Amino acid sequence: MTRIDFYHYAEDKLRYACRLAATVAERGNRLVVYAPDAQVLSAFDRLLWTFQSTRFVPHCRAADAIAPQTPVILAAGEDALPHHDVLLNLGDERPPFFASFERLLEIVSTEEEDKQRARGRFVFYRSRGYEINVNAIAGA
Repeated sequence: MTRIDFYHYAEDKLRYACRLAATVAERGNRLVVYAPDAQVLSAFDRLLWTFQSTRFVPHCRAADAIAPQTPVILAAGEDALPHHDVLLNLGDERPPFFASFERLLEIVSTEEEDKQRARGRFVFYRSRGYEINVNAIAGA
């Protein structure tokens, strides 16, 4: 069953997502970053290139030929994903295919609307018996 981790109180959700992506990749794990909104996915892609000057996070789009060898995959859907290890959700709704992953990461910002949507996802996961860990972000 998928393990789910919520990270809440993120001042900058995309920047914190970059930190998580870097950590997952550094630990030798593979990550799919899911964002059905093309603008969010593009903004995250750009931020991965610039969020830290001393660290590079290897990443590409799911449709790229090098996706099977790349630690961080950017995806707008579930088509042709090269693995199902860790999934980071940047969408407002739960990813329809989250249960096919070993682990799901959810980031919750300090904005009230984002918190409300996250509560809905949390209730959905909990009502179906998923193990959920909640982590408070300090200084994110």
